[in-house]
Amino acid sequence: MKHVPIKLGPLALLLTVISICMTTLGILAFATARADWNLAQKYADTVQTRYTLEARGQGFLRDAAKACQEGKTLQELADTRTEEDGIFYKTLEEGEFRLKIGIVSENGSFRVVSWRIQREWEPEGGLDLWMSD
Repeated sequence: MKHVPIKLGPLALLLTVISICMTTLGILAFATARADWNLAQKYADTVQTRYTLEARGQGFLRDAAKACQEGKTLQELADTRTEEDGIFYKTLEEGEFRLKIGIVSENGSFRVVSWRIQREWEPEGGLDLWMSD
């Protein structure tokens, strides 16, 4: 019987390439999952802050309704400021977010005319769009 030698060179090369590819894909999958996790945490923190502001804003509207039922005016509400157009504004802050509520008095009640959540933002560099040398 003739013994045929098995050549392991091409098979070893193929297994090496497959191992390198699988390792690279595993590292990329882990890095992507980690980035997704960080983004989800950041989004969850943002949503939590916004909901906290919404709840505090609803509490202010509850206080305004209670004041109107007791016959008080909106000027008597704490920490409000009045604009020239007769709108009473209340600003609530939580972290870097701000909720600005505008209400106007109507026949012993009130109406919400503004409800805006804003976030403080500043660009990281400058906004030099025209790179001048």
